[in-house]
Amino acid sequence: MHRIPLSNVELHTVDCGSGPPLLFVHGFPLDHTMWQGQIDHFAATHRVIAPDLRGFGKSEVKDQPVSMTTYADDLAELLDALSVSEPVSFCGLSMGGYIAWAFVERYRDRLASLILCDTRAAADNEAARRTREQTALRVLQEGPAFLADGMLEKLFAPQTRAQNAAIITETQNMIRSTSPTSVAAASRAMANRPDVTDRLAKIELPALLIAGEHDAISPPSEMREVAQALPRATFVEIADAGHMAPLEQPAPVNAAIEHFLAACEG
Repeated sequence: MHRIPLSNVELHTVDCGSGPPLLFVHGFPLDHTMWQGQIDHFAATHRVIAPDLRGFGKSEVKDQPVSMTTYADDLAELLDALSVSEPVSFCGLSMGGYIAWAFVERYRDRLASLILCDTRAAADNEAARRTREQTALRVLQEGPAFLADGMLEKLFAPQTRAQNAAIITETQNMIRSTSPTSVAAASRAMANRPDVTDRLAKIELPALLIAGEHDAISPPSEMREVAQALPRATFVEIADAGHMAPLEQPAPVNAAIEHFLAACEG
């Protein structure tokens, strides 16, 4: 692990392996460790970069508003700090996917391909925005423990909850340890993110979309529609997985990513 100082924040970052750069961007309200099954696997063939976003994991906490663009700018600056000049494959889950859309908008020339896991292109509706604001207010008052308990059914497939207690516990601990100000800022940023549905047809990057079979947040049917709207996209559904498909079912997720990258890089 490295602590990488940027212009106004310090990011705690995994940087390992060698080969084509592969950037993993975690979801909300998590950190880079959700990608451990991918980091270990792909470091054998790629330069794997997996940061904790600002305010998450062991990265520096800043008490200020953020947006998906803020996170995207941080990642571009991180790549500069790590002397990554060649285009990267950007792999984001959930909020990491929202950040990917912002990165496409601002740093298209820095991308070789997109891997979008359990995420959405549509913006929140009004009810979802209200819920995110309520989450922000509550976490500032109480801390994030209520999320660690309340998000499990949304994050994980029934099979995972029944058979993989270790993953559940690790994820709960991850959420409980996150800064309340960072959780609130990210929740508000997600509420205010733009709808990118109308932009999809112009994103001509090779793209892989991965959805857990039981994902209730970004259902496979919705992700399949996003894939169909992208000019060069492949869609893969992961059996016995929910919203956290890379963590729940690392082997089939890794196989899908491996096959996709081989086609892109070959």
